[in-house]
Amino acid sequence: MTSLQDQHMAGDGPIVLSIDAMGGDLGPEAVVSGMSRSAKANPEIRFLVHGPAKKLNKLIAKKKGLAERCEVRDADSVVSMTDKPSHVVRNGRETSMWAAIEAVRNGEATVAVSCGNTGALMALSMIRLRKLPGVNRPAIAILWPSRNPQGFNVMLDVGADIRADAEDLLQYALMGVSYARNGLHLKKPRVGLLNVGTEEHKGRPELHDAHELISKAAERAPFEFVGFVEGGDIPGKACDVIVTDGFTGNVALKTGEGTASLIGDRLKEAFAYSPLSRLASLLALTSLRRLRKKIDPRRVNGGVFLGLNGTVVKSHGSADATGVSAAIKLAFQLAQSGFSERLAARLESINDITWDITEDTGSDKESQA
Repeated sequence: MTSLQDQHMAGDGPIVLSIDAMGGDLGPEAVVSGMSRSAKANPEIRFLVHGPAKKLNKLIAKKKGLAERCEVRDADSVVSMTDKPSHVVRNGRETSMWAAIEAVRNGEATVAVSCGNTGALMALSMIRLRKLPGVNRPAIAILWPSRNPQGFNVMLDVGADIRADAEDLLQYALMGVSYARNGLHLKKPRVGLLNVGTEEHKGRPELHDAHELISKAAERAPFEFVGFVEGGDIPGKACDVIVTDGFTGNVALKTGEGTASLIGDRLKEAFAYSPLSRLASLLALTSLRRLRKKIDPRRVNGGVFLGLNGTVVKSHGSADATGVSAAIKLAFQLAQSGFSERLAARLESINDITWDITEDTGSDKESQA
């Protein structure tokens, strides 16, 4: 693997991903199975896999052709879902999560992927990778299935931090624009600010301030601000990037996933109700499979940590092989596009814009006082 690392450091050769094999609800078996699926679909992927070496080597050996594309890094300790982030930061050096992030920090891998504790993963990522200059609060961005031509909308923050003031929401908007431009190839993304209504007088004071800041930023940056949007617009066509705080975003995310799961269960019940309905399900089998694929939250699994010196993809803790494979696919696509470098360059170029806007807004408010 040494030669592979040399190629990666030189910027050529296969794309190396750093995988935390532990911490998920279904154990390393699901992670290794997801790696195997991704490896078959993408010949350029190589893996640094972190966890108990003895157990991982046995699991990897069962997957045809996977061992040749992996290097296992022994890490006996695991970050559990109940561990407090502060405890992990102080005592987590021997964990698989720490090792996965460290590989990105050292330049051995391009993106880290973990199914583990979200709070601990964000805390370690901030400590080891550091925030990009000018970023106050990193955010977690996801791709939400939508009616837009690109098939997805970007939504952030969905859980990195439950708080967000007006300037944080402005930064989320700018980072979301960069993700939409590089991840969805949209030249001029449309940004919406999530609120309880589209009327300008509705919502909390920080939302009104953020509305003003993002409006001014849109005059100088390559995106369009459509104003306030509502929950029904998250999967809609009104915008391409939905900006909100981590509390609201996480509730929306979990609600959407639960609803998709409920629809799937109700369809199964409906088509199993009678012999005639079972016959109807056979006739509609192709369409039902297409629908199931579109609403299956596992297939869009993976939140991206934005605002750090390195890329981290957070998979759901409950992800099975399909979900893990989707998260790895996202990590691979981001690595291919050079997303981390592009985001850093864009944030550097817009930091002056952000400073000017917030200064101008502050001066305007002082003059109005």
